[in-house]
Amino acid sequence: MVQDCYSPTRMSDKRQHVHALIDQLPPVQLAAVETILQSMLDPLARALANAEIDDEPVTDDDRQSIEASREWFKHNKGSSIEEVAAELGFTMEEVTNYKDPSC
Repeated sequence: MVQDCYSPTRMSDKRQHVHALIDQLPPVQLAAVETILQSMLDPLARALANAEIDDEPVTDDDRQSIEASREWFKHNKGSSIEEVAAELGFTMEEVTNYKDPSC
């Protein structure tokens, strides 16, 4: 009988093998594997890891805008997502449950 690569028995064997390999790692490598596994399981981390690097230089205008923003926030309170949604005429339920129509 040919065993399917994704059969429960085969996956269990693989899982045990991976556990055995992990058990042999020194702490530094274990930390690296933990980071890799977390990024594989976290969709946001995976998206960030696969994103293109923003290599545009920061311009003087950018720096001035950033500084102006920081100064503004020293004296003003930002808006919550709830406030922004209400200003735009949305409920938080609509924001939370939004589905992209192109998908």
